[in-house]
Amino acid sequence: MNQDWRSSIVRGLLMLIAACLLLGLLTGEYAWALVLGLACYLGWTLVQLSKLQRWLRERGPEEPPPDAHGLWGEVFDGVYQMQRQEQRARTRLQGIIDRAQESTAALRDAILLLDSDGNLEWWNPAAERLLGLKDPQDTGHPVSNVVRHPAFKDYFEAGRYQEPLELPSPVTQQLQLQYHFTRFGNSEHLVLVRDVTRLHQLEQLRKDFVANVSHELRTPLTVIAGYLETLLENQDQFSPRWGRALQQMDQQAGRMQHLLSDLLLLAKLEATSYPAHNQPVAIDQLLAAIRADAVALSGEQAHRITLDAEPVPLKGSESELRSAFSNLVFNAIKYTPAGGEVRIRWWADDQGGHLSVQDTGIGIESKHLPRLTERFYRVDSSRASSTGGTGLGLAIVKHVLLRHRGRLDITSTPGQGSVFTCHFQSSQLAP
Repeated sequence: MNQDWRSSIVRGLLMLIAACLLLGLLTGEYAWALVLGLACYLGWTLVQLSKLQRWLRERGPEEPPPDAHGLWGEVFDGVYQMQRQEQRARTRLQGIIDRAQESTAALRDAILLLDSDGNLEWWNPAAERLLGLKDPQDTGHPVSNVVRHPAFKDYFEAGRYQEPLELPSPVTQQLQLQYHFTRFGNSEHLVLVRDVTRLHQLEQLRKDFVANVSHELRTPLTVIAGYLETLLENQDQFSPRWGRALQQMDQQAGRMQHLLSDLLLLAKLEATSYPAHNQPVAIDQLLAAIRADAVALSGEQAHRITLDAEPVPLKGSESELRSAFSNLVFNAIKYTPAGGEVRIRWWADDQGGHLSVQDTGIGIESKHLPRLTERFYRVDSSRASSTGGTGLGLAIVKHVLLRHRGRLDITSTPGQGSVFTCHFQSSQLAP
């Protein structure tokens, strides 16, 4: 209450007391005069309160306040101004909300708002087309009731949204959708759903083309390699100058066969989303066999290869896991100078199972790390050629891990070495 209101109240009370004293002086009843004055003041106050209540209930904020004088006039004007400000703010906010809804309604991508428990709160019209949502039947229900797919449930519960999730639409299998999750507020979720059917078809066309070409090239390469092997066995019958040429041709033919084998393996891994032979695999024994192969590969370079593996089985395909793990170990051998160290470790904790392959090799610059798992990506093409790599090893590792619900983390420091770590969910560990 400001100073003007205080002065108005004090003046009003003094005038009331003076009038009561004057009436008491004229009548000789000072007490009754004060009671009468206070009763009149109370009645006037009740009348003003009744006007305010009736105005707020019946007229609303659009109508001007009733006429009043003094303190009650200022109260009516203050309430009226506050209502007008609130109405203007509400109108402005409603305009922003309407504009946002019009904008989201024009999007071809679906947008969903989920609460902290994953229940549907709001969605735009595109979500009804892509996901088959219906208002108000689906409001307040878990999003997993709409997208009934095990991979979606695992993805949502894991809470790792760095990479988007691709699944067929629950409305029709012909639509391929990509889900992007973003947390905001109090663990709420904003979900962007995009139709990537065209990109998926192009990617599938590329995969089929690579698989078909690789399959068709395998037979002629086998024939060429067979004849080259025969010629090398009888090279003493040819001029000495042909010896080096035959050896180089045989080397490059073997490299091409290795490349085709990797391409066919990638095509096989991409054909299905989960291993067909999902059985417990003794990872400690598997790594022991890979270490023995790594020792043979090291040969005269005499790398120090150590293994620390806990007896914790992992559910999956042994052949696929062998291919992925051996790729990591053999890469560490190839890019570590002679006499260097390669440490292999397998352990389990509350987060799941983990495999790390650490080396003391030449290391990799940070700018290359995000692209290492791409097909045919090479940090240094000349170095890859000297080591005989195809550029598909880490791509195979990535796809094997995805099929086993795992992920790959890479850390590296140039000149000090690299660490490749595979993480598997607890659900993949066998009892």
